[in-house]
Formats: sequence, structure tokens, C-alpha cells
Amino acid sequence: MNGVLRTVNRVLLALAGLVLLCVGGGVLAAATGLSVPSWWPWYGKHDVLLSDADRERWRGEGWWWPTVIAVLAVLVVLALWWLLAQFRRARLSEVLVDSGDGEGALLRGRALEGVLADEAGALDGVARAHVTLTGKRSAPAARVRMLMEAHAAPGEALDRLGDEVLAHARDSSGMARLPAEVRLKAVRHRAPRVS
Repeated sequence: MNGVLRTVNRVLLALAGLVLLCVGGGVLAAATGLSVPSWWPWYGKHDVLLSDADRERWRGEGWWWPTVIAVLAVLVVLALWWLLAQFRRARLSEVLVDSGDGEGALLRGRALEGVLADEAGALDGVARAHVTLTGKRSAPAARVRMLMEAHAAPGEALDRLGDEVLAHARDSSGMARLPAEVRLKAVRHRAPRVS
């Protein structure tokens, strides 16, 4: 998904840039008195974008306004999809596991995420853990969020996460490395009362 989104972004930006460059260059050429193609709608510096006749040409047709509204609605939906896709992080759907026979096997990404989250959540001082796999299926990376109890030692939890949980995942799946980005957050709790 991440590669597709990157490609869509590049294509959309290239098309938008090309359209803006052509329209801007044509308007600039017409405004300075240079020759423009016969189909170009603007011819001089005092020419208007839409004349009265252009604005009122289709007004009386029954199909005009529904078509305009439908096209604008589709453009808005596509623009919103593109905007929301920018904030969605790519999640790895499967991981390529070395099966020892040279072929490899595919492991569901959610299954590995669940195992990692369960093992990380079982560590001392961790209230809850959430894991998301990113990257390529042959070179995954983990994004780990851990909710820490009030009594937890963050350094010890991080050491155990790397030495036990991530090492166990690497060993069982045959991965050479499994880099991880870890975010810790403390559980909200009341301050103890001293009397």
C-alpha cells in the first residue's frame, strides 16, 4: 500500500504541475501578446476568463447542474480519499519467513503482531501493548506502543522487550533482524495520599 500511495502521489503531483505549467504559460503568453493556438480561450490582456455568453450557455439545460454537482462530488470524494491516505500508515499484511527449503513461507502479519503484543503485554510493569508491522515483507519492522504501570521500570521493560520478545520473534520466524520503534506511555493514576 505504501508503494502504491507513493506512486499515486507522484502521478497526481506531476499532473497538477503539468496542468498549472501549461495553463500559466498560455495565459502569460496571451497577456504579453505572443501568438497562442487558435483553440486557446484567452487572446489578450483584457480578455476575461468566462464571458456572459459562456456563463449562461448551459444554464437552461436540465442535465447541466446535476452533471456539475456529480463531477464536483466525485472530485471531493477523491480528494478526501487522497488526504486520508496520507495519514494512514502502511501495515504489513504478511511476512516472508525462511522455511529452510529455499522457498520461504508467508506468515500473516496480524498473527505476528498479536503474538508480539501478547508477549510484550505480559512483561512486568506493562499494562497493555500494541504492535504494528511496517516495511517490506522480507524486511519487516515493528512499531510497538506500551502502556506502562505506575511501578514499572521503563529501562528494564525495554531491555526485556529487545532481549526476549523481539529475539523470540526473530528466532521463530528465521529473520536476521527485526528493528523496532518503541513508544512508552504511563497509565494515569492518582498520586498516593500521605497522612
